Amino acid sequence: MTASRLPTPLEPIDVRITAALARLGVPVLRIGLGVVFLWFGALKFVPGASPAETLAARTIEQLSGGLVTPGVSLPVLAAWESLIGLGLLAGRFMRATLFLLALQMLGTLTPLVIFPAETFTTFPIAPTLEGQYIIKNVVLIGAAMVVGATVRGGRLVPDPRAADVAEGLIKGPGRGDAAG
Repeated sequence: MTASRLPTPLEPIDVRITAALARLGVPVLRIGLGVVFLWFGALKFVPGASPAETLAARTIEQLSGGLVTPGVSLPVLAAWESLIGLGLLAGRFMRATLFLLALQMLGTLTPLVIFPAETFTTFPIAPTLEGQYIIKNVVLIGAAMVVGATVRGGRLVPDPRAADVAEGLIKGPGRGDAAG
């Protein structure tokens, strides 16, 4: 992606704004994901409170061959999602939290395949409200990927030259002459 240049007087303002976005973006994503998972998980503890409750229960029942009933699956799913939310909010045990999130997302996307008549009015073009509810999880997956990319201590870098040095595309200080 090529960076666009701003008129010189605006450059310092742009640098400060992009630095703030880089510094705050991942924590905001992590906390936002945590709120969503904790909220939606907590709703599943209350019978009838979650609009996804019935479809989630049917999906788990179908995937388990009828062995896991809604009476078991909904409390487990509620606890699972709540645990993901708490992990994200606390910023602790991120690898385990994101692993649980990845597994949960696989299950969440499954109804698009096993219940296409309920998730699409016209497959695969026009999703129902339930289908839209599921498809928006692609955004949650992307957010989790960004958060996951930082579990080793990495961060977003707003300066394109610093990013190029970090990626080894150009030589930086202490690495020989920089390409000019």
